[in-house]
Amino acid sequence: MRFSVSRTMKLLTHNMLTSHVKGVKNGYPLKIEVENLNVTEVDFNPDFIARMIPRLEWKALYESAQTLNVVGKLPSEPVADYESNEEFLKEAHRVMLEVEVTDGFLVCPESGRKFPIKNGIPNMLLNEDEV
Repeated sequence: MRFSVSRTMKLLTHNMLTSHVKGVKNGYPLKIEVENLNVTEVDFNPDFIARMIPRLEWKALYESAQTLNVVGKLPSEPVADYESNEEFLKEAHRVMLEVEVTDGFLVCPESGRKFPIKNGIPNMLLNEDEV
């Protein structure tokens, strides 16, 4: 089994990020403005994907995939008995772990504050006046 260390923001990571700018009541989900995008093959681990599905905000994942034009065969909602549906798990795996945003911005849906993504690393640090 091969493992690779990636310095790019995957949609799995994006699904867990939120804006904490002062005064923002709903900083989730962050919108993505992509400048550079890669799709890189990653070893498939169906058990990991099955464990992650209930922890995700599926609608946000699906909308992000739509924004990046990488939906493919991913359904708008998890299928019944997804744990044993290899085709579904492979599509979820592809969107969650193989789609990588290397450069762009994450945008707070409420304030419009843009958080840069450079070399695959989202910078969610706030300025002093935003805390």
